[in-house]
Amino acid sequence: MSKLEQLIAELCPDGVEYKSLGEVSYYSSFRIAATGVDASSYVGVDNLLPDKKGKIDSSYVPTEGRLTQFVEGDILIGNIRPYLKKIWLAAHEGGTNGDVLVIQIKDRKKLSSEYLFYALSSDQFFIYDVQNSKGAKMPRGNKVAVMKYRIPLPPLPIQHEIVRILDNFTELTAELTAELTAELTARKKQYEFYRDHLLTFGNEVPTIALKDTCDMKSGKAISSSQIIDKQNESASFACFGGNGIRGYVKEGSHHGEFPIIGRQGALCGNVNYATGGFYATEHAVVVKSLGKYNQRFLFYLLTAMNLNQYKSQGAQPGLAVGNLENILAPVPSIEEQERIVAILDRFDTLCNDLSSGLPAEIEARRKQYEYYRDKLLTFKEAGA
Repeated sequence: MSKLEQLIAELCPDGVEYKSLGEVSYYSSFRIAATGVDASSYVGVDNLLPDKKGKIDSSYVPTEGRLTQFVEGDILIGNIRPYLKKIWLAAHEGGTNGDVLVIQIKDRKKLSSEYLFYALSSDQFFIYDVQNSKGAKMPRGNKVAVMKYRIPLPPLPIQHEIVRILDNFTELTAELTAELTAELTARKKQYEFYRDHLLTFGNEVPTIALKDTCDMKSGKAISSSQIIDKQNESASFACFGGNGIRGYVKEGSHHGEFPIIGRQGALCGNVNYATGGFYATEHAVVVKSLGKYNQRFLFYLLTAMNLNQYKSQGAQPGLAVGNLENILAPVPSIEEQERIVAILDRFDTLCNDLSSGLPAEIEARRKQYEYYRDKLLTFKEAGA
């Protein structure tokens, strides 16, 4: 029998009491002058990291007005777009704004801040938060509903043991994820090296202007109100803009397999590959081979060409389709293209595929951590 099992058998053999968040905590009502914070102690919703990854220093610090104060041990939750799962256990005091919820514990002799942080880091909490949020394009969490969320409240020794176990598991998971991420970074560098090597050809391979081998057309403008952040049954078509996928829409503009070049913004020249139905905005260029290229090869070729170097200079960099069409590119035989695609697809799967390869392994470790955390925080309810 583990120490945790022994504690449960000794201290709460008949189950654990569940309490609403409002019974054990409250929102901070204390205020602090904006002049009292800096980049480290000011925490806005923009510098809370998605997926429960904590926070970074803020690039913006207010210089006037009063802010909501937080202290060490408080729990900060991003209240805009709760599906982003932004949460941080305060390691120091500071200030924030109305877009961040500051949850303070009423009695730390009964509830550990670390335990509450783990309880509110669960997917169950964020699902609840999303379900009760208000608004479509920029949903906000419902502060009243958040305080109605119920958590198990075992005796403090059990909370401390759960925190100890989860802290250890968090550290091990972080170490393993870091190792896998380092491996992924190395493989991506290797992939880029071999891709550039495979796509470098001698004089025996002709170079032809893209306008003579491809059809390149920008998409059509669409109202931002028609684009939503998350895919669902009614909005299932990916919408590509100047920097890749902008969101999802109800109807597509294209169907098939196409390289898509982003043509607007600092990241213009980025290349994505769309399959099936999708929508392309006026800031995305859809590329179709006229017969001399395998579409997948064309994607790899355009990616390796560093199209960003051809952008216009100015406050809003961009790529003109006319300039793209005049770029010279090698045209090897279709057989050679298919050979190269087979090699690069295997590399691409290893480096980027979310269902297999290293990204899938990293995701599996994250899910394993979520599973064990939620299991440790699940108790028989007393009196149920």
